[in-house]
Amino acid sequence: MADILIMGEILVEIMRDREDVQLYEQGCFRGPFPSGAPAICASAAARLGSKVALVGGVGKDDFGKCITERLEQDGVDTSWITVTPKVSTGCAFVTYFGDGSRKFIYHMGNSAAVETEIPENFPYQDLKYMHIMGCSLMAQKEFAEKILAVMRKAVSAGAKVSFDPNIRKELLTDDSIHAVIGEVMENTSIFLPGREELLSITGADTVEKALEACFAREKMEMVLLKNGSKGSTLYLPGGEAQEFGVYKVKQEDATGAGDCFDGAFLSALVQGKSVKTAARWAAAAGALNAAAFGPMEGNINLETVTKMIEG
Repeated sequence: MADILIMGEILVEIMRDREDVQLYEQGCFRGPFPSGAPAICASAAARLGSKVALVGGVGKDDFGKCITERLEQDGVDTSWITVTPKVSTGCAFVTYFGDGSRKFIYHMGNSAAVETEIPENFPYQDLKYMHIMGCSLMAQKEFAEKILAVMRKAVSAGAKVSFDPNIRKELLTDDSIHAVIGEVMENTSIFLPGREELLSITGADTVEKALEACFAREKMEMVLLKNGSKGSTLYLPGGEAQEFGVYKVKQEDATGAGDCFDGAFLSALVQGKSVKTAARWAAAAGALNAAAFGPMEGNINLETVTKMIEG
């Protein structure tokens, strides 16, 4: 049984050990680190006390072992992860620059990350939320169709959909993604975009017009607009915008902070917390993740999140 279902790519991440080294240059890397935006999100939600199931795929290899053992340690239900000997576990190489930008090379489209089986016997009737990430939809057309199929089952069973567009320009290779995102948006209740993602997906030229387009959709309940180090803004239909700041930490690595933000937000809602409290949990989890090197790292649990919020 799970309250939250997350489906998408499961990867290891190989990271440059310092900023401003191009991926085509010789240099040192650190890793492998357990990664994949859906897996990071699942880890954070589980560490904060929610029942989370992850659907994805890994190879029957040491990288797959690296990820699944970490997820099990964090309390994620990994029984729905496909382990295949046919192809290797997906991976991503990433480098960072002093201006805050990043560059990725993905080995995902022909890896175990997209070899996921649709969980036909999953207890969808117990779900409260299914969380979807745009990077997963962009990994491979066939994989996106599998995610849509599972989403339809979850929605039919009464679950709500949360959606983080999490656009990765390196993965934008197929125009069919627009129809896929359109179907996800039609079923989304909780939308978690950045500003540019909000404008791009709605086709609007202002945030105000974009929000109108979002709330014109029947199922849309809230938009939590993420703005990195500047915090986030919560929008509800017909309500005033509510601003949420960030918790200051010494940043080691921002990779995964947005995914931990999502996981903490959903975890708080599942546990009956108010939307305001959920937004504070999200900000705290994101900060704790950024304070550690590695996409799934950071001392995230109920005690540390509560302590950070209370100051």
